[in-house]
Amino acid sequence: MSRRPNARTRTRFLRSRSLRTRLLVFVGATLVVVCVAAGLITTFFQRAYLMGHLDDRVRSAAELALGEASSHPDTDDDLAFLPDSGQPAGMLSARLDEDGAIVSAAVVTPDAPTRDLSTRQRTALAGVRADGAPHTRAVPGLGTYRVTVLVSGDVRVLAGLPLDDVQDMISGLVMIETAVAVAGLAAAGCVCAVVIRRQLRPLGRVAATAAEVSRAPLGHGEVTALPRVPERDADPGSEAGQVGAALNHLLDHVESSLAERQRGEERMRRSEERMRRFLADAGHELRTPLASIVGYAELMNRGAGRVEPVLAWRRVSAESARMTGLVEDLLLLARLDEGRPLQSAEVDMAGLVAEAVWDARAAGSGHDWRLELSLGAPMSVIGDEARLRQVVANLLSNARMHTPAGTRVTASVESADGRCVIRVRDNGPGIPPTLLPTVFDRFTRADTSRSRADANSGGSGLGLAIAAAISAAHGGRIQVNSGPGRTEFTIDLPAATGAEVEARAVSGNGVSV
Repeated sequence: MSRRPNARTRTRFLRSRSLRTRLLVFVGATLVVVCVAAGLITTFFQRAYLMGHLDDRVRSAAELALGEASSHPDTDDDLAFLPDSGQPAGMLSARLDEDGAIVSAAVVTPDAPTRDLSTRQRTALAGVRADGAPHTRAVPGLGTYRVTVLVSGDVRVLAGLPLDDVQDMISGLVMIETAVAVAGLAAAGCVCAVVIRRQLRPLGRVAATAAEVSRAPLGHGEVTALPRVPERDADPGSEAGQVGAALNHLLDHVESSLAERQRGEERMRRSEERMRRFLADAGHELRTPLASIVGYAELMNRGAGRVEPVLAWRRVSAESARMTGLVEDLLLLARLDEGRPLQSAEVDMAGLVAEAVWDARAAGSGHDWRLELSLGAPMSVIGDEARLRQVVANLLSNARMHTPAGTRVTASVESADGRCVIRVRDNGPGIPPTLLPTVFDRFTRADTSRSRADANSGGSGLGLAIAAAISAAHGGRIQVNSGPGRTEFTIDLPAATGAEVEARAVSGNGVSV
């Protein structure tokens, strides 16, 4: 069992070094091929040069021997010219008859002037063609020779020089080249190993970065800054730098994807929380009128003597109306969330706000209601008149319900830069700072500092949420600024252009026809 981890370690080591090993093997094989090719080419040309030089000497020696033999044409077996011609040691010469048979043959030796060749040696030299070309023959007891036969009239002379010196020289050259090649390969191998190791070092750092990223908990938790390949290892000018730069780009994409996923999960979590809170608030709001209806119905079933029937029915009707209004508000918000289209027509916002202020004055005579209009400016929009009226009514009702009697509430309409702006402001106590960020959320209610004494007169907490949803459905927005003594809601809607009004009129005429 203890050997298995070691085997795995060795396997990982070999795998991690596979590229380096392959590069070294490839470079080494290339150098070996180059050295072998260079050695073979050098040896070939050197041998050709030496053989050519030797053949020239053999030819010169044969011409000299032929000249000496031609001066004694009557003696076919006379080789007296050998010692007198200054031939080098090891040279052999022979006289041939007309049929090419060797008549006499001798070799120059360093100790004695000449030595006749034996029968075996003569037999080895027999059959050389008299074409003046050099031939190679192995002579027993003397070695390998380069010989040639020259003819002048009736005189035929064979001359040859030993080839062993050339072969020894070539063998020595091969040995020297081999030694030099081995030394060069060793030095080149060391240099290549150092260079390859240095060049592949950035890849090692890239692999270390990738391994560090693989250990990061990307499947859960918050997105943290992933490690990057150092700038020196991400230079696109080199192959290793291109790998590092590609890894950095990949990590950037991974980080952005993880951040987007985290934002999506956060949005989903907030959406689920809002849904749970919405369901809880909706259930609570519906439970109150249902409890009242059930209670009065139970009292009426047990005995109408203990409760006035008219009062009971009034309470049941009031709670039913409250529950119906709440359900209608919830359905309206659901339709707006689904993006269902609203009715579209030209709406005069000045007249709409003026009517809403008159209605609010009738409902809450204890407040000081005021209206401000900018004369001469177009104040119409394209939208759903009933829903826009509901927005303004909700804002005025919110001001009436959450401010004390005697508060001044001012509604104004103005046009600027192609926008129609409706403002509803009051000089009441203001919205608490802790409530201000969520004032347009559903089922958000003001605390006691902004509530009236009668808690039952408060709304369901959907008025401002509906106002915000309707404004957004018309391409506008709603904002609030609040502080002690001043609270202002601002609705910004796109004003109707002349082309839209004309197109609406043409469309209306076509429909009426």
